[in-house]
Amino acid sequence: MRELNNNQAKKLYAGGLSAAAWAAIVSGISFVIGIVDGIVRVIRCD
Repeated sequence: MRELNNNQAKKLYAGGLSAAAWAAIVSGISFVIGIVDGIVRVIRCD
């Protein structure tokens, strides 16, 4: 087993998702929940 230096450790990809990917997933789920809520619980605009 060998030790990695800082540059090698930063380039290491361990299969995790980036912050942008998590933000896209959360916003997509929130959007779908909003659509379902609008269909199920209709509120009139007066």
